[in-house]
Amino acid sequence: MLFHSILFYVFAAIMFGAALGVVFSRNPVHSVMLLVLTFFNAAVLWLMAEAEFLAIVLVLVYVGAVMVLFLFVVMMLDVNVEAAKRGLTRYAPFGIAIALLMVVELMQLIWLRSQVGDTVGGFVPNPEGYSNTKALGSVLYTEHVYAFEIAAVILLLAIIAAITLTMRKRPGLKVQNIAKQVGVRAKDRIRVVKMDAEKKS
Repeated sequence: MLFHSILFYVFAAIMFGAALGVVFSRNPVHSVMLLVLTFFNAAVLWLMAEAEFLAIVLVLVYVGAVMVLFLFVVMMLDVNVEAAKRGLTRYAPFGIAIALLMVVELMQLIWLRSQVGDTVGGFVPNPEGYSNTKALGSVLYTEHVYAFEIAAVILLLAIIAAITLTMRKRPGLKVQNIAKQVGVRAKDRIRVVKMDAEKKS
């Protein structure tokens, strides 16, 4: 179907342009918003290829994790949060424009799927009862199990490194001393003070 192919290339072009914007944008907030748009367009392309599981994972994991990544960047760069909140209205039009673009793309995709039904032009339709989640899991945990485990270890190291970078010494930071808490004695917990009775005037 010609319209299906046109939409595919339009979404791919938007994703490519948004990815370039992430790299070349000087504003970190704009880069994050463009990265969200890039992930969303990639998820739309997965939906057009009838890989619903990959599309949902891309939106839930990556688009959700982008905000956490941005928080890590703010924590590591010591950005003034109050000043960022005051300047939040500057980024509102840009964010609204990206959100509207995502809504328009999603509406076009829903309309396309409702029109073509099971006969999707450009891609071979899946047989009835086919589960791409089951097919993906069977390939991932058999043929590519070592690569999957290595990727998990690398992600774990990245999480530990991010936590280590953010847990630096700050003035007034209260640290819990587990050894001191466990080794405390009962008589050190309570101190009984004997006071003389006060005389009524």
